[in-house]
Amino acid sequence: VITTTGNKDIVVGRHFEAMKDKTIVCNIGHFDNEIDMAWLNNKYGSSKIEIKPQVDKYTLNGKDIIVLAEGRLVNLGCATGHPSFVMSNSFTNQTLAQIELWNNSQNYENKVYMLPKHLDEKVARLHLDKIGVELESLSEDQANYIGVQVEGPYKPDYYRY
Repeated sequence: VITTTGNKDIVVGRHFEAMKDKTIVCNIGHFDNEIDMAWLNNKYGSSKIEIKPQVDKYTLNGKDIIVLAEGRLVNLGCATGHPSFVMSNSFTNQTLAQIELWNNSQNYENKVYMLPKHLDEKVARLHLDKIGVELESLSEDQANYIGVQVEGPYKPDYYRY
């Protein structure tokens, strides 16, 4: 059973009690309340056996239920999560967005915006050296051909990376 909803109370007591022997349960959508771990631990916590770190076995009415990462996000609990390079890109996006909002707050209403393309491309440029890539500039002719400015951004606003 893999939960991916981002909501709470997706797998609750009645689901656990109906599971087959050796069911594996994990969550990739939300906190540990997507899978009702409080219920499981309150009712069957005394049966909990750690098979190995982040892999626990509970016994419910003679059936073994295996829970990964204590019901928390399995990609973070049972693997390495996001590589530092991915995290660097994400945090750079967030930082540049905050700087943009601070410096140009008059241009934004109180609503959700996509990161402007020029900032998205700046994040990419800042990380090129790490992956051993050099960015070449477009010629005026190339820029005109695809309908952008030589200095970018290189994709129209509607384009989603």
